[in-house]
Order: sequence, then structure tokens, then C-alpha cells
Amino acid sequence: MLKKQTLRTNKRDEMIEVTEEVQTYVNELGIQEGAVLIYCPHTTAGITINENADPDVKGDMIRRFDEIYPWNVVKDMHAEGNTAAHMKASTVGASQTVIITNGRLLLGTWQGIYFCEFDGPRQRTFYIKSLSQN
Repeated sequence: MLKKQTLRTNKRDEMIEVTEEVQTYVNELGIQEGAVLIYCPHTTAGITINENADPDVKGDMIRRFDEIYPWNVVKDMHAEGNTAAHMKASTVGASQTVIITNGRLLLGTWQGIYFCEFDGPRQRTFYIKSLSQN
């Protein structure tokens, strides 16, 4: 079963934790063992797994992405002016796969699943798909 999730981002660059939404999907399907895919269909957003204990990690990541991929580069030719967002999204990636065991997402103690916005604020979509045979 494919589940479509929508969310509203509030900033140009933002990391929104979606771990709970993914676990709820696993619970709804009653998956005990298997895997789940979390996919972002946007070219200026992505999905990552990273620390969810210290909120400074998200801020540091966004700041460092801005340092690596600055917004105002005269040589960028993309008409929309959001080449930096495309670069950030390609670096993060469009999807993550997470193992499910004993009905729970197999994440490390400090890990969470994040929707990464790089060209907001916008209404966004991501998908969750079971890779299990239930």
C-alpha cells in the first residue's frame, strides 16, 4: 500500500521530522518484519536520516549547505534562480529505506527521518511504501 503524505513547509530551508508519520504507517499496516521506503517526488527537497536529539544539528546542516551551495552565484544559469536548492536536494537524495523489525522502525538511538525543504515555503508531498510481503 502506498501512502501519500502532505506537509506545509514554513521556511526556505527546513528539516521536518517525519519519523512518527512513517511509524504510524507501519502500525496501520501491521508490518512486523520488512522494510519501508520514504520517497520525495520534488527536485528541490529530499529525505534524510540524521540526529533527532539535538536541534542544533538541523541548523548546522542547513547553514553548511548554504555555505557549500550559496544562492547568489552569478554563473548559475537556471532561470528560476534556485540552483542551490537543486544541489542540496541532490546531495541529500530523494529517498531512504528503513528496516522494520518487531513492528518498529530500526533506527539508531539518536536517529530520525527528515523531510528536507530547500526551496520553501511550499505545500509538499512525500510517499511511504511498504517493501514487505504482508
